[in-house]
Amino acid sequence: MIVIPIKDGENIERALKRFKRKFEKTGAVKELRGRQAFEKPSITRRTEIKKAIYIENLQRSEDN
Repeated sequence: MIVIPIKDGENIERALKRFKRKFEKTGAVKELRGRQAFEKPSITRRTEIKKAIYIENLQRSEDN
């Protein structure tokens, strides 16, 4: 369970923003979306490799 201590006089929007950031770091939403449909491990690896190639190409284009 995520606990966000709120200080006296703290803005509720700021506390909500901290909560959202902490919740995003847990990866709960990402895991739920991944469990919606089964994906074969070979396809998972293939998409990770494609993503890595894409990021590498972006970094190379920045260097030039």
